[in-house]
Amino acid sequence: MFSKIQQSVAAREAFSLVQSDLQEVDREIGIESVACVDAVTTINQYLHAGGGKRLRPALVLLINRLFGPSNPSARRLAAVVEMIHAATLVHDDVIDVAKTRRGRPSTNVVWGNHISVLAGDWLYMQAFQIALRERNFHILDVLISLTQMMVEGELLQLERLHRIDVSEADYMELVDRKTASLFSACASLGASSAGADEAAESTLADFAWNLGMAFQLVDDILDFTSTEKVLGKPAGNDLREGKVTLPMIYALESATPDERNAVQTVIHDGSYEQVPFMRVLQVLQAHNSISRAYERAHTFTEKSRAIISAFPDSEVQRALRAIVDLVTERDC
Repeated sequence: MFSKIQQSVAAREAFSLVQSDLQEVDREIGIESVACVDAVTTINQYLHAGGGKRLRPALVLLINRLFGPSNPSARRLAAVVEMIHAATLVHDDVIDVAKTRRGRPSTNVVWGNHISVLAGDWLYMQAFQIALRERNFHILDVLISLTQMMVEGELLQLERLHRIDVSEADYMELVDRKTASLFSACASLGASSAGADEAAESTLADFAWNLGMAFQLVDDILDFTSTEKVLGKPAGNDLREGKVTLPMIYALESATPDERNAVQTVIHDGSYEQVPFMRVLQVLQAHNSISRAYERAHTFTEKSRAIISAFPDSEVQRALRAIVDLVTERDC
């Protein structure tokens, strides 16, 4: 318990360093999310009001602060990555036929698929519109490469949906494209907007990529081990949607035929009616797959921690180290 309290305090201190900047980012997003079409503006306001961890914009701002005081460019780019992240969530919820997001009805439930997809497209384009004002080809290159990676990741996930034969390598490729690439881009943008050299930017992008890998692995573990109240969506949702994530991949490596059939039934039915969620948890526990998945997540955080620890000690460097610790120890 004391350890968790320490980590929550460390996380608050880390975010407090960029709190005023994050407030500015929120204001920027509010202004930039107003569209000519009322439905798009309403959806954007709904998404913005839903909150979220703001981890990605905080990462842009903290990386930027490693090299000196924050600047307007970093704040604009922090808004850009948060808007891109919001757009991906809207599209993901449509593709996954999700019902909830952050404890509220998802946009596709409230406004329908067609309007939600177009609102997500608008958010993407508005994010690029803001980035274009920087008049910096490198920034556009980072964002275009990122968007291509994420779209390819979504297409690969669709190809592998409802399949029980997903390998660890397949899974890691998806995490790389859908999550770690965005974290990496956040670091690149933060460093670039501070005028960092290419070597420092590349090193920090590697730091954030490992952080993003760990973040998604823990997210997928929590989908099995946390509660709907904490997650803001039903527990066990990934498997219900046909996604076989790392804990289940590990369990299936040595699962009995009966256990494999139970998992396949949940995927086929898209529900836990025939096979209760507790039965799935028993399968995971029987093969120690939750612990194995945490161990794998820790390999990424160890790399991330080693990279950031090589930078000169400072308040910001310590804040980034605290965020690394938070990622694997969090419960939501």
